[in-house]
Amino acid sequence: MNAYNRILLIRRDNIGDLVCTLPLIRRLREQFPDAWIGALVTRYNAEVLHGNPDLDAVFAYTKAKHLAHGESRLGALWQRLRVLWRLRHADLDLVLLPASGTQTSAQRMARLVGATKVLAQDDMPANPNALHEVERTANMLNALGVSATKLPAARIYPREDVQQMMRARLGAESTHANVIGVHISSRKPSQRWPAERFVELMQRLHADNADTRFALLWSPGDENNPLHPGDDRKAAAILAACRELPVVACPTQTLSELIAGLSVCKRILCSDGGHMHLAAAAGKPIVCLFGKSEAARWHPWGVPYTLLQAPSQNVNDVTVDEVLASLQ
Repeated sequence: MNAYNRILLIRRDNIGDLVCTLPLIRRLREQFPDAWIGALVTRYNAEVLHGNPDLDAVFAYTKAKHLAHGESRLGALWQRLRVLWRLRHADLDLVLLPASGTQTSAQRMARLVGATKVLAQDDMPANPNALHEVERTANMLNALGVSATKLPAARIYPREDVQQMMRARLGAESTHANVIGVHISSRKPSQRWPAERFVELMQRLHADNADTRFALLWSPGDENNPLHPGDDRKAAAILAACRELPVVACPTQTLSELIAGLSVCKRILCSDGGHMHLAAAAGKPIVCLFGKSEAARWHPWGVPYTLLQAPSQNVNDVTVDEVLASLQ
């Protein structure tokens, strides 16, 4: 087996994809305990790697579609080139591109940082046993002579100050607090459970156990925003109908708030998406609603879960009774 001293992973896609790369990073650290291991990700996702003990450094750049108000494309490009210039002088032995697909931009970055060796997921022989995205991603370990079986759970590390803020907001200072996290957002229309069903579910759960509290989590903003559709209107309707229940509004303005909010809940109800993978990486039992999505590939990894998917692949056909039974 080759001894790699300086390893960089480049992962520039969605939150859930990056979370599904964490077991690969953990296995690399186990195999190369003395190596320098870094990650190049987007600013949008970088918080997933906060405090990760398996990484020596995290480098982030901004995609044009993630520019904040007042930021320029030219400024983002200049910042990206500076990051790549730093990495080019890092004497990298190995660059890993764990995402599948063409990955033209990631390939270009790998060339620019001048690593001795570059391994891309699509260069690897297919693993016939790989079903889950975690397994598909870790398949490239085989090319390094590292076992890609019995992969560990993913783990994330909330910021302590943000976590304490969320605990105080939810009244969850006690580790025995029965707080159910209810995340109502999804990018895919086929995975958006109706507001009235969330309302009925929380009413029935609270009727069964008056000690149950709820953290209502959602992506803030307008539903018509083409880049980052939000669920402010849906959340407002749910909160209005649940004003007699112990429901705390938790719009997550930042990824650090989402991670911290999930971390202080006992259980999570959510649809398939990045937030679901973050909940799994926080070690939470999950009831997940799947619409038009590959359950075998994208189910929660490394935690107890119940996956509800109707034959129609539309969450509108998942009943409150089914979700209630799963949560209870």
